[in-house]
Amino acid sequence: MRLPFAFIALFVLSFNARAEEAVRVFAAASLSSALNEIGKQWQQAGHPAPSLAYAASSALAKQIEAGAPADLFASADLGWMDYVEQKNKLAPGTRISLLGNALVLIAPKGRGFKVDMRTGGDLAKAFEGKLCTGETSSVPAGIYAKQSLTALGWWEALQGRIVGADDVRTALAFVERGECAGGIVYATDAAISDKVEVVATFPADSHKPVIYPFALVADGRPEAAAFLDYLKTSPAAATVFQRNGFVLLMPK
Repeated sequence: MRLPFAFIALFVLSFNARAEEAVRVFAAASLSSALNEIGKQWQQAGHPAPSLAYAASSALAKQIEAGAPADLFASADLGWMDYVEQKNKLAPGTRISLLGNALVLIAPKGRGFKVDMRTGGDLAKAFEGKLCTGETSSVPAGIYAKQSLTALGWWEALQGRIVGADDVRTALAFVERGECAGGIVYATDAAISDKVEVVATFPADSHKPVIYPFALVADGRPEAAAFLDYLKTSPAAATVFQRNGFVLLMPK
């Protein structure tokens, strides 16, 4: 029996649509602007649009541990990637430290203040009000912030004024709205906002290096390997990361 051409065409299209599934990406909130743009590049190249879920690295790591459906994990620090790896949730041999970032002190636009970013300076007296950052016990931005404030001798004086947000983009939003007089976020977060200004950059030796490791999740969809390779090797992806202020740790 000969099948109608329209039926065959429909079958082929249906098969092709199922042949490649959307890559499910769990990524640190600070990566959202860059990955949204890269996701569009990926789609324009003929792939399904990736499913991009953003939150604090800590929350995403716990979700992956609990069995959430993810194919690729991009963390804002090494510690939470270590956590997922120790739970045997990563595909062996796929982990790579791809990006770097810097930690900055911000204020609402037009409300900046002066501070000496060295030991002996006094950030607590430089401004009035709250200081927003990520939750200092779990969110990478907050963990880095506590490391810097401790190293500079400012933690004890500021501890009671710190507002710990669920992720770094929420901390940025608090400062944008003026709900916090100061904030500690990544340089890339400050760069995307016209509602804040950078007061100063924290000394690199005051906190652990801000490194973004990427890895495939164990038992994830095979399409994720190609997407990770695109993030690692594509000049177009590299351009997006750099334009958003990230430092490339891998040669392109």
